[in-house]
Amino acid sequence: MWSIARQFGVSLDALIAANPQIPDPSRIQPGQIVCVPEEEPPPGVCPRGTFPYTVKPGDSMWSIARRFGVSLDALIAANPQIPDPSRIQPGQIVCVPTTMPPPGECPRGTFPYTVKQGDSMWLIAQRFGVTLNALIAANPQITNPSQIKPGQIVCVPTTTPPPTGCPPGTFRYTVQPGDSMWSIARKFGVSLNALIAANPQITNPSQIRPGQIVCVPNR
Repeated sequence: MWSIARQFGVSLDALIAANPQIPDPSRIQPGQIVCVPEEEPPPGVCPRGTFPYTVKPGDSMWSIARRFGVSLDALIAANPQIPDPSRIQPGQIVCVPTTMPPPGECPRGTFPYTVKQGDSMWLIAQRFGVTLNALIAANPQITNPSQIKPGQIVCVPTTTPPPTGCPPGTFRYTVQPGDSMWSIARKFGVSLNALIAANPQITNPSQIRPGQIVCVPNR
C-alpha cells in the first residue's frame, strides 16, 4: 500500500481510508483492486475560468498544456498548489485554463459554448442550427477555425425570429438544452397551439435548438 500511495502521490492514511474492504493493508495480493483517491487542489476545487483534469500515466504539464491548447506558463500559473510542475503524479488534479474570447467575453446576440472532444466548428454550427459562416464571423479571436481545442470557448450566434422581432403581445425566450415547444408552452402557461401560431418562422415545431429564439404569447 505504501508503494501505491507513493506512486500516485497520495498519503498512506488516505489510501487505507479509501479501502475499508481491505482488512489488512499490509497484506495485498497481485490482481487485487485498490481504490486510489484523487489528489485535490486547494479548497474550492478549480477556480473560475478553469476546469479540473485528472493526470494520466505519462502526462506532463507540457503535454497537458499542448492537449488543451493553452500555454505552459498559463497552466503553471493556474496551479499554485503544485510546488514542482516538472513532477506530477497520475491521479493528481490539474486546473486547466479555458481559452476565452476577447475581453467582454461573448458579444450580445451570442452565447458561450465550451468545445468538447471531437467538436469542430461545422459540428457546433450544425448542433445549434446556425450557418458555419455566421459561427466563424462571431469568433474573430479564432484565427484558424479548422483547429479548435477542448476547453476553448466558442461564441454561438442565437437564432433570431424575423427582422421585426417578436410581435406585440409576445416576449422573446431563448431555447435551453432539453426544451421543446410543449415544455416551453407548459412553462409559461400557454397552449401549444398558441405558441406554434406565434412562431411562423419555425417551420418544424418538433425540432428546435438551444440558442434559438421563440416568441411566447403573454398570458
